Amino acid sequence: MANPKEGLSRGAFKGGAFGISIQRIANFNTEYGFFSDELGNTSIIDFYLQDANGIRESQIESFGLTGLAYSTYQINPVFFDEDGNVINDPSTYDSFVTGFPFQDENIRQEGSSNQISFSYGANFNHKVFVGGSLGIRNLNFTSIKTYNEEFPDGPLINSSLTERLFINGSGINLNLGLIYKPIDYLNLGFTFQTPTWYALNEEYEASMYANYDNYEYEPEDIVLGEVDALSDYILGSYNLNTPLKIGAGATFFLGKNGFISADVDFVDYSNATIKSRDFDEGPDNQVIRTLYTSTLNYRLGAEVRLDVLRLRGGYAYYGDPIANSDFDRSTNQISGGVGAKFNKFSIDMALISQKSNGLYSSYQVLDGQNNNIGPVTELENRIFTGMLTLGFSF
Repeated sequence: MANPKEGLSRGAFKGGAFGISIQRIANFNTEYGFFSDELGNTSIIDFYLQDANGIRESQIESFGLTGLAYSTYQINPVFFDEDGNVINDPSTYDSFVTGFPFQDENIRQEGSSNQISFSYGANFNHKVFVGGSLGIRNLNFTSIKTYNEEFPDGPLINSSLTERLFINGSGINLNLGLIYKPIDYLNLGFTFQTPTWYALNEEYEASMYANYDNYEYEPEDIVLGEVDALSDYILGSYNLNTPLKIGAGATFFLGKNGFISADVDFVDYSNATIKSRDFDEGPDNQVIRTLYTSTLNYRLGAEVRLDVLRLRGGYAYYGDPIANSDFDRSTNQISGGVGAKFNKFSIDMALISQKSNGLYSSYQVLDGQNNNIGPVTELENRIFTGMLTLGFSF
C-alpha cells in the first residue's frame, strides 16, 4: 500500500509504502537412509560401551540410549576385577555379543518454517530509500529415526533403535534496509537482519528392541529372547537465538529493458545460542561454537522486460557452515522464472534447482586418535521446487 507525496512537494520525504508478505523459510520434508549388504566394521554396541565407561550401574538406566542398551542386555557390567574379586556397583561394561552386524537406517523428517512480515519503506528525494520489517515465524519439525543391526552368528540375532523428536514454536526478528541511488541506473543497498529469537518446545522418546537366540545370561540366571525398553517421554522448552545477518548489494538497470543484480551477506553460525531452564545448555552452546563457522553467501540475478512480460534467471551460493572440515557442504542454487506485470496486478512463476551434499553419522565410535570410525553416509541432496507469486497494488 503506497502513500506517495505530491510531485511538487518541497520536503525530502517523497512518500512511503506499507506491505504484508507470507514466506516459507524452510521445508523440512525429506527421507533418507542407508542399507548395506556387507558387514560393518563396528557396531552401535561399541558406542554404548564407550559412552557407559565410568557410569555406575546404579545410575546407568537414566543415561539415555546407553541406559536402554543396558536394559536390553546389549551391554552388561563387569562384576569381577582381574583378581576375581566382586566389584560393588561397577562402572565398567562389556558385551557378550560377538562379531560385526549388517546395518541399515531410515530417517524421515517432516515440517516447515514460515514467516509473515509487516514492512514499511520510505522514499527521500528519490535517492535514498529506507525500510524495515517485523517478521513473525512459526516452526514445526518432526524426525523419526529407525536404526537396525542384524548379526549372522548370534547370540544377538537383531536389534532396533527408534527415536522420535518433535519441535514446535515461534520466533520474531527485525530487518532493516537502505538503498542509495547515486545515479539513475544504479542502486546500492545494505541490509541488516537481527537474530531470530525463537521460543521452542521439544518432545523426545526412544525405544529399543533386542532379539536373542535363547541366550543364557548367567549373572541373572535368565534365558534371553525378545527384550525391549522404552525411554521416558522427555519434554523441554528452550530459547534459540539464530545468528544475525549483514548484507550488501548492487543493482544495475538496463534502461527500461531490465536489470542485473548482485548481493552478498555474512553470517556467523557459531554465534547461535540456546537458553533453557529445563537443562544445562552450556555443552550445547560449546558444541555450536566449536562445530560452526562464518560464511559468505552470494547471489547473482538478472531480469529482462518485454512489455508486460518479465524473464528472470539467477544463481545463489551458500557457504559451508561447518568449521575445519575437508568435506564441502555448500549449497548451489539455480533459478529461472517468467512473470507479467499489469497496472495493479502481477503474477510470477519460478523454478528452483538446489544441490548440496552432507554427511550423516548413525553413531560415533572413537579410535585411539579420537577419530570417528563409526558408519558415515554421504548424502546427495537434490531439490527441485516451483513457486507461484501473486501481487496486488492498492
